[in-house]
Amino acid sequence: MIAQHSIQYPKTKKAAHKDVYFSNEIEDPYRWLEDDRSVETENWVKEQNKVTFSYLDQIPFRNQLKERMQKLWNYEKISAPFKEGKYTYFYKNNGLQNQSVLYRKDNTGKEEVFLDPNSFSKDGSTSLAGLNFTNDGKLVAYSISEAGSDWRKVIVMNAETKEIIGDTLVDIKFSGVSWYKNEGFYYSSYDKPTGSELSAKTDQHKLYYHKLGTKQSLDKVVFGADFKRRYVGGSVTEDNRYLIITAANATSGNELYVVDLNKPTFVIQTLIDYMNYDYDVVDNKGNLFFISTNEDAPNKKLIALDVTNPVKSNWKTIIPETKNVLSISTGGGYIFAQYMKDALSFVKQYNYDGTLVREIKLPGIGTASGFGGKKEAKTLYFSFTNYVTPGTTYAYNVSNGESTIYQKPKVDFNSELYTSEQVFYPSKDGTKIPMIITYKKGLKLDGNNPTMLYGYGGFNISVTPSFSIANAVWLENGGIYAVANLRGGGEYGKEWHDAGIQQKKQNVFDDFIAAAEYLIQKQYTSSNFLAISGRSNGGLLVGACMTQRPDLFKVALPGVGVLDMLRYHTFTAGAGWAYDYGTAEQSQEMFTYLKGYSPVHNVKNGVAYPATLVTTGDHDDRVVPAHSFKFAANLQEKQAGSNPVLIRIDVNAGHGAGKSVSSTIAEFADMQAFTLYNMGIKKL
Repeated sequence: MIAQHSIQYPKTKKAAHKDVYFSNEIEDPYRWLEDDRSVETENWVKEQNKVTFSYLDQIPFRNQLKERMQKLWNYEKISAPFKEGKYTYFYKNNGLQNQSVLYRKDNTGKEEVFLDPNSFSKDGSTSLAGLNFTNDGKLVAYSISEAGSDWRKVIVMNAETKEIIGDTLVDIKFSGVSWYKNEGFYYSSYDKPTGSELSAKTDQHKLYYHKLGTKQSLDKVVFGADFKRRYVGGSVTEDNRYLIITAANATSGNELYVVDLNKPTFVIQTLIDYMNYDYDVVDNKGNLFFISTNEDAPNKKLIALDVTNPVKSNWKTIIPETKNVLSISTGGGYIFAQYMKDALSFVKQYNYDGTLVREIKLPGIGTASGFGGKKEAKTLYFSFTNYVTPGTTYAYNVSNGESTIYQKPKVDFNSELYTSEQVFYPSKDGTKIPMIITYKKGLKLDGNNPTMLYGYGGFNISVTPSFSIANAVWLENGGIYAVANLRGGGEYGKEWHDAGIQQKKQNVFDDFIAAAEYLIQKQYTSSNFLAISGRSNGGLLVGACMTQRPDLFKVALPGVGVLDMLRYHTFTAGAGWAYDYGTAEQSQEMFTYLKGYSPVHNVKNGVAYPATLVTTGDHDDRVVPAHSFKFAANLQEKQAGSNPVLIRIDVNAGHGAGKSVSSTIAEFADMQAFTLYNMGIKKL
């Protein structure tokens, strides 16, 4: 074991800097690390990585983990097919390809490569980030992400000849592409900042229309030029009749507008002009819009409204709210209500008038997703997975309700040897929290099992069971994998989400700490064998819990975390997170609350923190790497005891989407090696 005192951390300079919040002076000596493009920060990154990888290189079973992960990962993966024009498209990865390849078949069954993202860059760091065809399948606009950035480029191609058409569009962020006939498309973006700092201009999302064959500089702003909205989206209905515009200032609640594209003038009609609830147009039949909403229905319902007379008194409920959270998909002329009960799936098929056709029989207990497609489709596809079952694709006959296996992966992992159990444990205030615990059958629960506790708890996002090669390797080595469904997520609807936001955020941390205490109490593990893991908002979760209860965990793995809660909203991507977090400038009370748990501001001198491996990407423009840089620098300065504090910084990588397979495997192997090694395990 490499002791903390034997690690020579790079010297991180401290520069005097103070901010004032409501007459409170807050020192920020590592503010200079926020300039992630400076030569000084670049050198700091190099020195930190040098120390980190030197440490990891000395772990005897690190390569063993990586090799096993590579072997398990090396199986053919084929996506559900989708039809566009006269071709059927599907993604395929032969096993260890950095990016999946898009193939297509014609009516004769002849197969060819349509787009190979592995050819976009030598190191696999450029990925295919989006794909949108015209209704006739003759044209396609595809977006690419370079080095994991949220800023995209959009390339237009003749789908039949694969010839590039017109200029490449650049600097597009948080946007889909929606075609209007074959004439052009709508997309959204911000004015690109010169750095990561937020300004009023760079915080204004605008909807543009790009006419095919013209310069991007001529694209017209069709919404958002006159008033500020943080998130704006535009989509054209399948019949090319309406443009639907959504606008929001936070990650919860949106306005809804519509434009009748058949009319000679472009007139924006307001459907809903308040942001208290979510409204998502899932389909239309002429003037009748079908909208999923949580207005007066925290678990969501499906309503229909006539856009020619959209007053609330005319709204009609198609699928009412139930005690289970609802999400909607459409395809084959039907509506599919996908419900979540205690983070597990069940699905019902409806006609458009709200009459139930059937409840769909699923292959087991876990997560089902899919059931979407064009109105004329006879067969739809869905995937099913859980923590021990690799994702399997099923073909579903919309007429008779029969499901057949379409694609079952051949993974070198015996699911029969493992089990998942769901438990409900009390949080600090008595709230019952669900947790799924997965481990090898027959494992002795004596408190000595390496355990990975994972959580997220934010932004109305639900964590549902899914198979992971990395987790499979962890289980093979005798590990326990536990996932707690914390407040702040979407597992039980809007009320569950709102119970973990702003000045209720501590509920999320209490839920996670209680999960750890439950695992220890029931002798799944002990503090000497317990690791906590989370990414993004989950990285905040890990940072907050390890600073509040450093005694409870042996290892902490905060990934791409939001860790400076006083500054997060001053960066371009963070401005829209205030619904969940609040901001330090909002009020004296909110400032005090945020400072009370902000990981960067709660690292204390002389405290023995868990062995910590912070992970981030140097090109992360969603949760900027400064969060991780400042947290790691604080920990290295103040850590007491023998536990190491390291930061692993992926170069030419972003927040995670589109990351190459090779980089993903290397990161997971390093995290598991670090974790097991610091639990005192010498060999596997």
